[in-house]
Amino acid sequence: MTIDFLAVAISFGVLLLSLTIHEAAHAWTANRLGDPTARALGRVSLNPIVHIDLIGTIVLPVLAAVSHFPIIGWAKPVPVNTHNLGG
Repeated sequence: MTIDFLAVAISFGVLLLSLTIHEAAHAWTANRLGDPTARALGRVSLNPIVHIDLIGTIVLPVLAAVSHFPIIGWAKPVPVNTHNLGG
């Protein structure tokens, strides 16, 4: 079994980019609706480092890629205090 490192790197990059945009959008939306929790924690950001979950963003996707399994993953969830949301 050979590993195509370019394909693994591209797949990991796409996953990291999509998870980052997804979680930043959650944080931005919560902030727009009145909850500043995520903004106070620096999560309204396109910096992938603030969204990385060690297992879900790095370990599982890389293992899946080198094992030729579908690449899935997750990032740290954005904290939301529902009491702050406008109604």
